[in-house]
Amino acid sequence: MQVDLVTVAVAVETPQHTGLGAPLDYASTAPGLPPGTLVRVPLGRREVPGIVWERPPGDAPPELKPVREVLASLPPLGDSWRQLVGFAAAYYQRGLGELALAVLPPELRKLDDVQLTRRIARLHRAEAPPAAAPGDPLHGPALNDEQRAAVEAIGAAPGTYLLHGVTGSGKTEVYLHAAEAALAAGRQVLVMVPEINLTPQLEARFAERFAGRRLVSLHSGLTPAQRLRHWMLAHLGAADLVLGTRLAVFASLPRLGLIVADEEHDPSFKQQEGARYSARDLAVYRGHVEGVPVVLGSATPSLETWQRVLEGRYRRLALPQRIGGGVLPRVRLFDMNTLPRQRGSAGPALAPPLVQAIAERIERGEQSLLFLNRRGYAPVLHCTACGWKSGCPHCSAWRVFHKGDRSLRCHHCGFTERVPRACPDCGNLDIAPLGRGTERLEEQIAELLPGARVARIDADTTRTKGSLEAQLGAVHAGDVDVLVGTQMIAKGHDFRRITLVAAVNPDSALFASDFRAPERLFSLLMQAAGRAGRDAEQAARSEMWVQTWHPRHTLYAALRRHDYEAFAAGQLEERLAAGLPPFASLALLRAEAREAAVAQAFLRAAAERVQAQAESMGVTIYPPVPPPVARVADVDRMQMLVESPTRGALQRLLAGWLPQMHTLRAQHKGVLRWAVDVDPLAI
Repeated sequence: MQVDLVTVAVAVETPQHTGLGAPLDYASTAPGLPPGTLVRVPLGRREVPGIVWERPPGDAPPELKPVREVLASLPPLGDSWRQLVGFAAAYYQRGLGELALAVLPPELRKLDDVQLTRRIARLHRAEAPPAAAPGDPLHGPALNDEQRAAVEAIGAAPGTYLLHGVTGSGKTEVYLHAAEAALAAGRQVLVMVPEINLTPQLEARFAERFAGRRLVSLHSGLTPAQRLRHWMLAHLGAADLVLGTRLAVFASLPRLGLIVADEEHDPSFKQQEGARYSARDLAVYRGHVEGVPVVLGSATPSLETWQRVLEGRYRRLALPQRIGGGVLPRVRLFDMNTLPRQRGSAGPALAPPLVQAIAERIERGEQSLLFLNRRGYAPVLHCTACGWKSGCPHCSAWRVFHKGDRSLRCHHCGFTERVPRACPDCGNLDIAPLGRGTERLEEQIAELLPGARVARIDADTTRTKGSLEAQLGAVHAGDVDVLVGTQMIAKGHDFRRITLVAAVNPDSALFASDFRAPERLFSLLMQAAGRAGRDAEQAARSEMWVQTWHPRHTLYAALRRHDYEAFAAGQLEERLAAGLPPFASLALLRAEAREAAVAQAFLRAAAERVQAQAESMGVTIYPPVPPPVARVADVDRMQMLVESPTRGALQRLLAGWLPQMHTLRAQHKGVLRWAVDVDPLAI
């Protein structure tokens, strides 16, 4: 009996050097295999997972390899999901199969149909039905007029909404009520946060409010088995709410009704490896495709989002007041130039008036937060005799001194050594720390305020599982007087007892080469200020201190007034004059090699291939230059900026240019890796 073969297109992850980004043709004996079906197919000598995709019209090549297995137990991935992945692959210039398979749970890619059938059956047995009937009324604080208007607007029509609310204005309550409306309509809700450490507290709040609803999380902190289970619950429609980080934007949600991106301005929404996508921008696109509202929440929106509001493409929903009538903390700028200089040292960690202000808070039983965005004891050790510094032998960066374990650690490649007893170059015993990190600040505040209960939260103190939750719990319980930390504690946390926040050393970002540095600094300082005075009864005496050598800088003037709109207007005016985003589109072409000259030659050759075409399209290709940290783990890096006045011109140039890079790399044997970053955040 002759079996009819059907040609199907399958998206598979092909090696980058092949230049095969489109789906490949295979022969299938299964009639009417719908797009979105998971399959296993041969690729070279391997058998790999794949996803059936739409096949453009045309004749099939002869002698196609067969589809080995169909994972029929799992419903196909939906049309809108494939449209989202297809758009992301095209826009960020990645292979379709590479992206489509990368955003699925790794465990799913390992299973055959029998194993998958067992997993699904086990999932149905383990997951009890909801304890409460859908549509139970919300039990929470009453909304004020601005919150109620925002909820009504979100529920009235699809579109992209900027929920622009000062810190403590109740944005989360708006998310909860908007989610309740979507759930009551039988839809699913996707809520994204920029970082994993913000997930547990938001998850706890949603779980408490929506008891009886099935809630799952999706982020890199899950085990492979947990991630697969949560993804399948969402894909099968069993999960009502999905909370996650940027990867969650690709969750398969068959009845999606609402998307929320909290702290939408945060750079963590941009993936920095592999397919460098922006989850925030893809959330907006997904909302458009699926016809559902998208809520972008922030006290300090990204300038791209703010410009779209000004252009009328997004609708702004304002929450100008804190809940309970509380006021924002008063911002005090302390001029560090008024303190006596201390030659040969890092200078005073904290100005005496600030130390006194912290002591007064401790006496009243209140808490203070000291923000310093640099972990470790000191950024570098140096020899006072010969000038030696603790550079990393594998990177163009300093190794940071960590006093706790007496180590010098590179935060780029991880290379760690014990602190030498004497200078490696001249033998001098006087090796001193230069600069200050959170570890040193913690030590100094404990010396200045004996008896104060000081805690530190940064990447070094939260490595073990559950440590972050335990330390945050101590702060909430009032067991900490002074909290020292990095940006991990400067945003998203609801500390009710903190009445003073101090930014210890924020000036470095004022004069950085990256044009986005002022925007990031202003946002971070506004977020940090928002940790103070969240209890309305204490708001009137809450303060934020900024220790600065440049108190007259325009950024600090806007910060004193909590005036985001004035800051944004000034930045947008500068961006427009300079032809920078959001008034232009950028891409970065990066190359890595053992020698910088090899990477530079590769990028120059790439530019020569399309220089004439770029000029005709009005696209500028700048000469390749090293990034701020040019060497990491014995690999030299170079980058080349591509600037276009329009997004369309940039995309057309990249689409024709990048396929040529595969053959070009073969001519430059020393190039280890190359990649393109569309809409880069760090330049």
